[in-house]
Amino acid sequence: MIYISDRIRIPECEIEEKFVRSSGPGGQNVNKVSTAVQIRFNVRTSPSIPDDIKHRIFKLFGNRISNEGFIAVVSEMHRTQLQNREEAMRRFIDLIKAATYKPKPRKKTKATFSSKKRRLESKRRISQIKRDRRYSGDE
Repeated sequence: MIYISDRIRIPECEIEEKFVRSSGPGGQNVNKVSTAVQIRFNVRTSPSIPDDIKHRIFKLFGNRISNEGFIAVVSEMHRTQLQNREEAMRRFIDLIKAATYKPKPRKKTKATFSSKKRRLESKRRISQIKRDRRYSGDE
């Protein structure tokens, strides 16, 4: 069981782990050992995540979610499977935790009288500068 928050607990059977070969340089060992880990989790069908958090996950990380509803996290930073597995799991938990925070609603505010006055005065000043630059046929 993976504990995300007091409200969210994900059973390990819902998470798919796959070990693949890392990309990049690494000598002879890189072609033999599958040290990179790919974690996949189906957000859409998971009963462990409440609907409001699912909605936020899709809103925040929609570009990382496949058409089937899977979110994938890949880690290939370290040389061992165990370290990469822990890193990928930490990043996965951070993704889900990021979606648990409810954004503070924005309060509409009205521009103050003095801010409107400053804006209009600035526009007048710039307009006057441009008017003074204009060519008049008198010269």
